[in-house]
Amino acid sequence: MLKIIFNPFLPYMNTRQKTLFLLFFLVGFRSLYAQYTDVINSNKPGFSESPYSVGSGVYQFESNLFFRNTSIERTFTRPQSFGIDVLFRTSFFLERLELNTQFSYQKDKVAFKNIFTSHYFTSGFGKMTIGAKYLVFQQEYEDKSKEVRSWKRRHAFDMKRLVPSVSIYLGMNTDFVNDIYKTGGITPKVGLLLQNNLTRDFNVITNVYYDKIGSDFAEFSYIITATQNFSDQWSAFFENQTIYQKYQTNTNLGAGLAYLYNRDLQINASGRLLLEGKAQGFYAGLGVSYRINNHEDSYIELDENGQELKDTPITRYNKKQNSFFNRLFSIFKKKDKNTRTRPKRSRRSKTKNKKSGFFSRLFGKKETKAKKEETEIEKLEREIKELEEEMKKEEKKKKKGNN
Repeated sequence: MLKIIFNPFLPYMNTRQKTLFLLFFLVGFRSLYAQYTDVINSNKPGFSESPYSVGSGVYQFESNLFFRNTSIERTFTRPQSFGIDVLFRTSFFLERLELNTQFSYQKDKVAFKNIFTSHYFTSGFGKMTIGAKYLVFQQEYEDKSKEVRSWKRRHAFDMKRLVPSVSIYLGMNTDFVNDIYKTGGITPKVGLLLQNNLTRDFNVITNVYYDKIGSDFAEFSYIITATQNFSDQWSAFFENQTIYQKYQTNTNLGAGLAYLYNRDLQINASGRLLLEGKAQGFYAGLGVSYRINNHEDSYIELDENGQELKDTPITRYNKKQNSFFNRLFSIFKKKDKNTRTRPKRSRRSKTKNKKSGFFSRLFGKKETKAKKEETEIEKLEREIKELEEEMKKEEKKKKKGNN
């Protein structure tokens, strides 16, 4: 559960690749980093949600197999539940906008406590919510590694880290759920998502929600999650969630671990203490997060002073490619098998560089290092030629205009 967001470092390159990169640098291009990270950024195993999007071209699935058990204290209660919770996340309209769907399918024990206690079991969807979040503000932090004159300044705390990144959430709870979870119709859900990266390896996420608005089951809740990364593979979290309902207040305290198996696959486990009114109990979960990564980087052109140049061949191309309708219709376009995608960015990692994906390793299909380097070089060479042609066309247009 690597929720720390930071700019990735350039991958290791051989001599020829460095030469090609230098050509890109000389003509004034740099990578434009936004929501996307090379390593999967999962919300699991916590209940809170990061304000950051998964990035365009990414299709991410976050699942959690859970078991919940509480004591029977009220007349009507659901003391036991067993099922699976799934969250699907993607972004293809705007880089800062994420669309997601969350649902749970579970088997519940429904109990009645009077003179005698009786119960029955029922199965169905316990939740089905469709939502979207938009990153309103993304906090940027200083790169202290470039400070070489003062040891004190290099190790001083960056006060910007006290100001969080901010995202707003809007969702709809559908009524396609089991009868015991129905609220009388479709209800809206709104939220404010905050994240403070207090250090490179420690962050705090705060969520505030107003859910099931307009129904008799309306509730207000908050979640505070602290996440610590111990290495590039292991991280742990501690979380407090409190839900204020009309007749009672529910609180749960949770902790868990996450293991990064590879760049696109995470495994996690968690446990929680439940305090629901007078009832007490526990919650246990085991989950897997996996993403299909089709992200492609865009580029911007800079002048000699590092300022962005506008109305250039590259900016016009990026504007066309990232337009709303282009992204919408690109979903239905048939991809050419011979077209190679832009080489993916890499960020510093102590792990071994695994070239093949999860399913490729599963079925024994491995791409050699030499073949992948050759593919990246060919792609870079082709892009350089295209850029040179665009620049030549622009020069011809300027000459005609001067004449």
